[in-house]
Amino acid sequence: MERARATWTDERLDDLARRMDDGFNRVDADLRAVNARIDALQRTMVQAGGGMIAAFVAGFLGLIATQL
Repeated sequence: MERARATWTDERLDDLARRMDDGFNRVDADLRAVNARIDALQRTMVQAGGGMIAAFVAGFLGLIATQL
C-alpha cells in the first residue's frame, strides 16, 4: 500500500478538484435521468387514475339510469 503524501501541490489539488467535478457532473446527469423517468411515471399514473374515475362515474350514472 502506498504511503500518503504529507504535502499537496497545486497541480494535485487541481487534479482532485477536476475529478470531483467530473464525479458530481455524472451524479447530476444520473439524477436528471431519474427525475425524467419519475415525471413520466407520475404522468401515466394521473392519466390512468383519471380514466378509472371517469369509468366509475360513467358506470354509476348508467346504474342510476337503469333504475329510473
